[in-house]
Amino acid sequence: MWATRLGLILAMAGNAIGLGNFLRFPVKAAQNGGGAFMIPYFTALLLLGIPLMWVEWGIGRHSGRYGFGSAVGGLGKLCRSSRLSLFANYLGVLGIVIPLAFAIYYTYIESWTLAYSFFSITSRYAGPPTLEGMSGFLAGYQGREFNDQFSGLGTAAVFFILTISLNLYVLSRGISKGIEKLAKIAMPLLFLFAFILLIRVLTLGTPNPDIPENNVSNGFAFLWNPDYSHIKNASTWLAAAGQIFFTLSIGTGSILTYASYLKRRDDIVLTGLTTSMTNEFAEVILGGSISIPVSVAFFGLLQTTQIANGGAFNLGFVAMPVIFYKLPFGSVFGMLWFSLLFFAGITSSVALCSPAMAFLQDHLKFSRQKATLFIGSILLFGGFAVLLFLKHGFLDEMDFWAGTFGLVLFALVEVIFFIWIFGINSAWTEMHEGADLQIPKIFKWILKYVSPLYLVGLIIFWGYQDGIPILLMKQRNPADIPYLWGARLLILGLLILFLIFTYKSLNRKKTISNININIREREQI
Repeated sequence: MWATRLGLILAMAGNAIGLGNFLRFPVKAAQNGGGAFMIPYFTALLLLGIPLMWVEWGIGRHSGRYGFGSAVGGLGKLCRSSRLSLFANYLGVLGIVIPLAFAIYYTYIESWTLAYSFFSITSRYAGPPTLEGMSGFLAGYQGREFNDQFSGLGTAAVFFILTISLNLYVLSRGISKGIEKLAKIAMPLLFLFAFILLIRVLTLGTPNPDIPENNVSNGFAFLWNPDYSHIKNASTWLAAAGQIFFTLSIGTGSILTYASYLKRRDDIVLTGLTTSMTNEFAEVILGGSISIPVSVAFFGLLQTTQIANGGAFNLGFVAMPVIFYKLPFGSVFGMLWFSLLFFAGITSSVALCSPAMAFLQDHLKFSRQKATLFIGSILLFGGFAVLLFLKHGFLDEMDFWAGTFGLVLFALVEVIFFIWIFGINSAWTEMHEGADLQIPKIFKWILKYVSPLYLVGLIIFWGYQDGIPILLMKQRNPADIPYLWGARLLILGLLILFLIFTYKSLNRKKTISNININIREREQI
């Protein structure tokens, strides 16, 4: 159980607030029409984000009532038919494998933030950093292109192992003493560091008087002035929906697991809404007000556009260190920036590992320590594959199937079982049990029809636009194809492993049930 309601809210917020809030969101907004991006963004929040949050909270608390902390068992308890329940339990394996595969490469990216916190405070960068120099520094650290700063992957491996160790320590401590305690420390520090950086950005003004148009005000204008031509593009709506999934951790199964530790009459309507709004504040207000505006102030609109088009990593790990170097006490601000990202990362990564932890303890009767070591072995093995083969597209391949397509697929499964099979009226009653706030009745219609159709549309569009080219490996370097197959086989291997575990678990329960029936029959004789 959660020790306090505040701890629950902070842990749920920590689950949602991740690297995407500060790295991915500002880049996606800048790439897709600035202020115009917020129209499909908030549409997706209302029609997908918040409704699906309530769905996962509802499934989680309902499954926790029966002693299940994951989708395996949890989905089965939504079914009245024993055969459908059996099928649902096997389908629930997606809610274990998708977040675990996500966590494998997420913890590796998270380790970059820990490393860069150290690099910033110790001025590890060679000479005055430039965009070209920091791009080479990042490439060397990642092993994509070794140079004078990095001749191997030893430094990256050390910080990766340290990051995994910190994650496993938190997981080994349990819910109240581990995850909740981490959230109570990390989340206040994250917001404190974000506010310090935001104040520094707002007081920056015009760094170069010779180029007066390069200022923070124009940076905000670049990010938020709407370019309505993007509204007509389906890609903008897909990007907005994808960002909502990424930022709220929908479809990962981690919300479901966290909610399973609630008491029967704990409010999930208001608490779920509170964590959603906390995440939106962190993303839209804080995440949208730091990196892009300060980048425009130092590099101008044109170069910032080029940086944003280069991706979130270029903005966070290339442009920001150059900016901090030019500021008084820049090493401290750099440390605060990357520490903020690390806190955002670790609160999310422990959440991604939680469904697998719950499954191993619920179904295989692993002790928490044994489950932690098992998960740690998977993270270490899979993570080193990502570390070694990053330059061959290993991470990107896993990110699409686990961190993009997989999230939407599992979210659709959750909606179908909770709203259609369990029943909209039963689901509505479940969500409102113990609630201090009544959900507007229009959400009944949204949950039953709009959200599922929205999800089906995303799967179709992503499948056609990205899935088919990625599946067929079109326009990929032939030398990279074996590594891309390796990423797929890693995910497939996890799926097969947990399907076997589920089969053994369900058979054992069936055997125990038959034994109990035989005992009762003999007693009656």
